Amino acid sequence: MSTDYSSVSVCEYADALPREQFMDYAIHALWQPAASICGPAFTVKCRPGDHLMLHAAIYRAKRGDIIVVEADDQFALAGGNVCAIAQRRGIAGFVIDGVIRDLGEVREMGFPVYARGVVPKPGAKKCVDPLNQPVNCGGVTVHPGDIIVADEEGIAVIPKASAAEAFEIAQQRAHKDSAMTLDEWQTKHHDNIESILRQLGFDDT
Repeated sequence: MSTDYSSVSVCEYADALPREQFMDYAIHALWQPAASICGPAFTVKCRPGDHLMLHAAIYRAKRGDIIVVEADDQFALAGGNVCAIAQRRGIAGFVIDGVIRDLGEVREMGFPVYARGVVPKPGAKKCVDPLNQPVNCGGVTVHPGDIIVADEEGIAVIPKASAAEAFEIAQQRAHKDSAMTLDEWQTKHHDNIESILRQLGFDDT
């Protein structure tokens, strides 16, 4: 049985991953309510001002993949038709360090796109780069097959080699929090905060 990495929120992965595995908050869901997505990364690098390789990737990524793109934010990498084809082929969503266009169409079709924003002018189709190479997206190095979990809280990049361990830690945190009432949580939290304050010499008397 495959692991359902989306069964815990991005916040729960904070206990399992270092800060550098969470993307820049400027890369966000472009329509609300934010669609949660989870899947293996299919990585794409687009040269400045060019979007050819993303257009190539929508025909090469597998069903359930999340296309993760390193690009710039000066020209749109994709529009409504590209997103519609990706959706038709079963791609789970885009995570783009860049911008798209045709937001109204994308929102209407419900295709999840996490990106920096929107720009009307599209890029060129002139530059070739290998697909599925390590890319930098939102300040995180993403390798092909890394697990992407994105929701309204942000985007976690879970290294493929340690994904099972990270999921177990995150799941334990989720179970621990859900098993505790707010009163119980407050008591534990208050005791912890006061202990830290004492250790640091804080005195509010």
